[in-house]
Amino acid sequence: MIGAEFVPLSLPPLLIGVCAAIACALPGNFLLLRRQALIGDAISHVVLPGIVLAFLVTGAVSAWPMMLGAGFAAVLAVVLIETIRRVGRIEPGAAMGVVFTAMFAGGVLLLEQSDTSSVHLDVQHALYGSLESLIWLDGLGWASLLDPQALRGLPPELPRIALTLIFVSAFTALFWRPLKISTFDEGFARTLGLPTGLIGLALVIVAAIAAVAAFDAVGSIIVIAMFICPPAAARMMTNRLEAQIGWSVGFATLSAVLGYVLAGYGPLWLGYANAVSAAGMIATVSGLLLARAAGFGPCRTRAGAPVEG
Repeated sequence: MIGAEFVPLSLPPLLIGVCAAIACALPGNFLLLRRQALIGDAISHVVLPGIVLAFLVTGAVSAWPMMLGAGFAAVLAVVLIETIRRVGRIEPGAAMGVVFTAMFAGGVLLLEQSDTSSVHLDVQHALYGSLESLIWLDGLGWASLLDPQALRGLPPELPRIALTLIFVSAFTALFWRPLKISTFDEGFARTLGLPTGLIGLALVIVAAIAAVAAFDAVGSIIVIAMFICPPAAARMMTNRLEAQIGWSVGFATLSAVLGYVLAGYGPLWLGYANAVSAAGMIATVSGLLLARAAGFGPCRTRAGAPVEG
């Protein structure tokens, strides 16, 4: 795997998968502790109609219009969830279920009725992404990493998801204290004058940005898994927030790397001729890691206990 073909064929997809996994796992920790983990699931579904509408308006698969369309769809979904919850007086989980299933179904219908034959935009792409196809044709070896001209040929998804990861990490670091206080004790946060509603909205928006940036490369399957599985597995390994963040980053990285390797080489080791979906295998590995943590994690019997700040 580390031969001459590794740099152009496997390095960019691996880096994109790792960056996407970590970018989703970081806000996923706070969503999990706020009992809002399904918001990540909802966001990863509702971006689809926004992306399709952006394509229908522009007529081309262009990153920024699609990200704007997906961002608009994510904000609209948050507004609809809150409206349904308040007007219908139903619990948040039911409101999220109604909104994200309806919007995702609408996006699938738009895809099926639209002429997307000339571009790489279809239901399978929306679900599984295109991780395996994100190769670096100009990467002729490790020396290409120091060649500015070769670096210009990197898949555009890599710098986009890398910048998103930097943004999500910076947000987490800069607003660590208000995020932590409002997550663990919203009443106390209000007494300190912290705008808890605004903090919660900012967290959802950051999660939406991570989901939108990852959606094009890795599809909705990995996005859903990374918002929930690494933070949930990390929660069973520790009761300290700082350690939980570290564990979740480790689980997300391991899921991306091990899942990608097993998707490409696992079937060959078992005697099969074809590889399997990298997105599906990464999500499967993250689920297996969660099951392992649930069975053997030191804090599995105290998963409902308060987390130490």
